Amino acid sequence: MDLQLERRTAVVTGASAGIGRGIATCLAREGARVALVARRADRLAELADELAAQGPHRPVVVQADITEEAGRRAAAAQAEEALGPVSILANSAGGRRPSGLTASDDEWAAAMNLNFESMRRLTTLFLPGMRAAGWGRVINVTGKSEPPRVSGEFCAKAAAHAWAKGLSRELGPDGITVNSLAPGRILSEQMLRNYTDADRAEHVKEIPVGSYGHPEDIGRLAAFLASPGAAYITGTVIPVDGGLRRYQF
Repeated sequence: MDLQLERRTAVVTGASAGIGRGIATCLAREGARVALVARRADRLAELADELAAQGPHRPVVVQADITEEAGRRAAAAQAEEALGPVSILANSAGGRRPSGLTASDDEWAAAMNLNFESMRRLTTLFLPGMRAAGWGRVINVTGKSEPPRVSGEFCAKAAAHAWAKGLSRELGPDGITVNSLAPGRILSEQMLRNYTDADRAEHVKEIPVGSYGHPEDIGRLAAFLASPGAAYITGTVIPVDGGLRRYQF
């Protein structure tokens, strides 16, 4: 299926590993011109070399920490200088931070900033260009917002879902869609670091399709949502979890 992304420009955060890398890979293979954003320049350069050998464009490497205002502004400026107006933004940076029941205010703020505020603020930088063009795609990698415990991470994801839904309603008339993807058990660098082989074997027993997912399982859906063919899909939270979650919607 031709996703008609050859002339589109995309920014992918968290692109040095895991789900961000999978999204960047799928967009680049579909012909999009991609800016890879993350803190680890060496990992970004490796990915850029790999994708340049597979597709028509060499991705642009943008080393930046989007949890900081200066980093977000630098990332937006460098991406637009290299690619021109950006029409696709994939917000896939995020992760765990200590933020449980006894966590400090600073720890809670760090978790919310990493998993929600940075995404919101970076998106705001690209919206004027998308609105002027009358076309845009915002794709957020979030997760489940049904908390198994007190956690800033889960609260941030719930906030991201509410923000994205409201944003989709405001931006629909401008030809911009906003969607969120909720990964399940994805075999990423974080999963390999945080869980043992025995842990992952137990996890698989809970997944109806019988296996972990892979970053490109998220990437392929993100590429479709970024395409003109997904123009009528907006304001959604789409689980990509092999049937793991038990809730209906």
